[in-house]
Amino acid sequence: MTTPSPAPLAFDLDGTLSRRAQSMTASAIREILKVTQQPDVISFAGGLPAPELFPLDEVRAASNRVLDVYGPAALQYSTTEGHAPLREWIGAQAGIPARNVQIVTGSQQGLDLLGKVLIDEGDVVLVEAPTYLGALQSFQPYLPRYVQVPTDDGGIDVDALEEVLKTTRAKLLYAVPNFQNPTGRTLSAERRRRLVELTAQHGVLLIEDDPYGQLRFTGEAAPSLYSLGLDLHGDADRNHVIYSSSFSKTLVPGLRDAWVQAAAPIINKLIQAKQGADLHTPTFNQMIISELVDSVLPRQIERVRQAYGERARLMLERIHADFPAGVQSTTPEGGMFLWLTLPHGVDTQALLPRAVQRKVAYVPGSPFYALGGGENTMRLSYSNATPEQITRGIHALGDTLREALAGS
Repeated sequence: MTTPSPAPLAFDLDGTLSRRAQSMTASAIREILKVTQQPDVISFAGGLPAPELFPLDEVRAASNRVLDVYGPAALQYSTTEGHAPLREWIGAQAGIPARNVQIVTGSQQGLDLLGKVLIDEGDVVLVEAPTYLGALQSFQPYLPRYVQVPTDDGGIDVDALEEVLKTTRAKLLYAVPNFQNPTGRTLSAERRRRLVELTAQHGVLLIEDDPYGQLRFTGEAAPSLYSLGLDLHGDADRNHVIYSSSFSKTLVPGLRDAWVQAAAPIINKLIQAKQGADLHTPTFNQMIISELVDSVLPRQIERVRQAYGERARLMLERIHADFPAGVQSTTPEGGMFLWLTLPHGVDTQALLPRAVQRKVAYVPGSPFYALGGGENTMRLSYSNATPEQITRGIHALGDTLREALAGS
């Protein structure tokens, strides 16, 4: 006689998830991109580099050289720290030893690993209002307590920050000083110095996320927060500023090569955290980038700067011509984004389906606020749109806004 098998237990699979997993949320931008995959929708939503500017021939030639020079080693496992020539090149640009540079698989991984090694549950993390949505996604699983710092056209309001620091014991501050995602604003040189000094005085780590810094198409460059921290402390291993950047916006995004510069105690823990994440960034990809940084990268940066500058200027011209009164726009000096503020009472999240009906898409502003707000704001990206698409898309968005304001 066969003994019947016991009935399987009913699993509450949602209940098996960790608190960290339960705190995760989907990217609002990625969800919008799913909606806008229709080929006739003009999308200003995703912060995508322009693919027609990718240096395809140069990448192809570099790939062949890497295989010729390194052979099977180019396809083998490698060190967690990263390809030594690439780390040395990055370190030389910043005037620091290669040991203070960690290669990561996209700057998003760098933010995640920094969250893992720096943030304990309940730690106060200061963020700009608004701030980069991807950073909030990276830090959130480590269960921080966010405190928002006000911003204006000059970037972080350092007077407001000083008041926050008088009453709040913060662990770190996250900032995007150059052509900020999402607003396109740039932190002024005077505020940069004060920001570095204030965070040092109060024992607050400062993460400088700088994926767009090389993409300036107007105005004067300002010193990096990292370099100001280096001047203040006089030693890369005492610098309280952590710098993150990437080759995704200047060369190509698909190779997923980025890096973090930091003091040795932080780099050492990043190495251990990365070993648990993916062992190392793909060897072949790093070697390709190393082949491109001296000869191709400078030309590519100039090419991208020129194209994005032209697209930004056209988008601003069309906004001024086609948008109704009461809509305010930032004027970026570089990067890939600009920010719109509509009259109070207009909800850009609720407005998005009506825009998509007119075959144009954007990112509503509220997801960029860690603690809520910004319902009447939106982010537009001009980097991956042709002049014809910018002209048609802004006109369609202007019609959508006029309709919304007429009904509000």
